[in-house]
Amino acid sequence: MKQPFLFATAGHDRIGLRRRDTVWLAARLNGDAGTRFVPIWRGRSLVRETPDGLATMLLERDRLAAVDEAVLLGEIAGTAYFAIELAGEEPLAALGLDSAAAAEFQELRAVASRLPATDAALLAQAKGLLFWHSRHRFCAVCGSPTAAEDAGHVRRCRDEACGASHFPRTDPAVIMLVSHGDRVLLGRQKIWAPGLYSVLAGFVEPGETLEAAVAREVREETGIEIEDDVTYRGSQPWPFPSSIMLGFRATARTTEIRIDPDELEDARWVSRRHLIERPDDPALRVPQGGSIARRLVEDWLAEG
Repeated sequence: MKQPFLFATAGHDRIGLRRRDTVWLAARLNGDAGTRFVPIWRGRSLVRETPDGLATMLLERDRLAAVDEAVLLGEIAGTAYFAIELAGEEPLAALGLDSAAAAEFQELRAVASRLPATDAALLAQAKGLLFWHSRHRFCAVCGSPTAAEDAGHVRRCRDEACGASHFPRTDPAVIMLVSHGDRVLLGRQKIWAPGLYSVLAGFVEPGETLEAAVAREVREETGIEIEDDVTYRGSQPWPFPSSIMLGFRATARTTEIRIDPDELEDARWVSRRHLIERPDDPALRVPQGGSIARRLVEDWLAEG
């Protein structure tokens, strides 16, 4: 059995039934020395170098002057984990960390593949939830301020006449490997690193099935029509900022490429032989690390 996708290996129990247990929450936040906090600063995660590689830097309660809107992530072997948003210009100094700690706030996307799988999943959950909080300080119904409830898994409007509840949202996106015989369809966006190509992807629209989204995105971006053989291959949480990538395979019915320049800079058919024999081709590189895009390509290459 293959390893799960990056961010998909949750080593903690989300303990949803504890989110409204105010006594239990208060004890974990203020009295339990074992509680650990996952800090996020400007969307970045705190990691540190260790003799065994990169690891998540977790905080104890006594390092924190105050805990505002801590979000319950879950529990591991009786230890509760919360996510917290840090403010200020010098977060390491505020935490009492110096250069000897080898700790640094890093973009999760850049370091996730170096972290243990369970650490990466915990940080992805923390990043996604705190991003949602930062974008929902005000009610989308009436515009009044909102307040966190249920250990950070709900925001409720403070206006009693409104009282609307807002819940974390995840945007579904399809990502699909389209093949035709011994070739695969790859595209690139202008903002990507030079030479980087990947399989196609796009967001699901309201009232649309996943299969219809696959066909539409392929057609809109490249002009390619696909067969009705769309098959599901797996999913990957992708908190950049708040998506879940739903992986599919499909077969092309047509092969003439007509790119939409607003979507892609280039798209091309690439042979399996080229990808196998020239994996380091600087002019045509596929995504690295534990991404679902990489796995889709690897699975297709293995079939040949």
